Amino acid sequence: MACNDTPIDSDVALNESIPSISSGYTALPAPLRILLVIIMVFMIAIGFFGNAIVCLIVYQKPAMRSAINLLLATLAFSDIMLSLFCMPFTTVTIITVNWNFGAHFCRISAMLYWLFVLEGVSILLIISVDRFLIIVQRQDKLNPYRAKVIIAMSWALSFCISFPSVIGWTFVEVPARAPQCVLGYTEFPADRAYVVMLVVAIFFIPFSVMLYSYLCILNTVRRNALRIHNHAESLCLSQVSKLGLMRLQKPQQMNVDMSFKTRAFTTILILFIGFSLCWLPHTVFSLLSVFSRQFYYSPSFYITSTYILWLSYLKSVFNPVVYCWRIKKFREACMEFMPKTFKILPKVPGRTKRRIQPSTIYICSETQSAV
Repeated sequence: MACNDTPIDSDVALNESIPSISSGYTALPAPLRILLVIIMVFMIAIGFFGNAIVCLIVYQKPAMRSAINLLLATLAFSDIMLSLFCMPFTTVTIITVNWNFGAHFCRISAMLYWLFVLEGVSILLIISVDRFLIIVQRQDKLNPYRAKVIIAMSWALSFCISFPSVIGWTFVEVPARAPQCVLGYTEFPADRAYVVMLVVAIFFIPFSVMLYSYLCILNTVRRNALRIHNHAESLCLSQVSKLGLMRLQKPQQMNVDMSFKTRAFTTILILFIGFSLCWLPHTVFSLLSVFSRQFYYSPSFYITSTYILWLSYLKSVFNPVVYCWRIKKFREACMEFMPKTFKILPKVPGRTKRRIQPSTIYICSETQSAV
């Protein structure tokens, strides 16, 4: 593994034997470290059990194995792996202020971190493109079989991008300056090129594509809203009939329900906003760590990296909360999995099963349905 002047193994031995605070780096105060560790333990629990319920719902209920739900289950699975194989070691390092798991596992943990993050970002990208095709292009091309093929391809691509960190193709620093193995400062062009490729694949390309997709979707929703306003009289004849104006000729009935589409889109948009808020600071942090010697060797780097890494892990906790909040079927299934003693909320009435028809123009209806 490349390093600036000395081999990484010698640097590893030094870093493993000396805590970060003794190397000239400022660590968090003990009370704050304890508080942060308690929060991390809750995040691990929520990230694991919340996402596990999502996967279990899709696995046990054949009716839930649609293309979009398979993608959401894959996103949940990547968050589970992140909660199991990355977050606990970061938590231990935060409380001990030292990496105690060896140099080889440092490289493996860095690879796993990028692998699961890349997979989660890939799934969000696929979902946004699928929503774009359905709402803007009116093309529903993603079926469960194609979703499985795309999921397999995304895992393979994520592995290929993250694998160089475990075989020494880039400089990964054993934490004396961070509570987790991070990309360290280097002047080697190959290492810097890999970091640029990594942050482009993880943030800039997905962010650009998702932003464009959602702007187009919002524009389409806005145009449909204008059509609703312009044709309000012809679409609300039921109100006219209640006033006794039965002599008016009733136009052809239209199956119009815009909320069915827009609510599902709003859920994905919330996930995108959460991804952006959690990963934009980490992207800037990674670039500064590799390209700015002053930033990487500053005394406040350890504290900065702790908060940045905590924010990046927050996304895995954020997703299942959004599922239960926004997706009615997942919320109902969560209530079924809960013990009877915890079922204090009344049972939600059932809903009519339906499927989006991309060729239909969804405008409005008298009774709106929720997804």
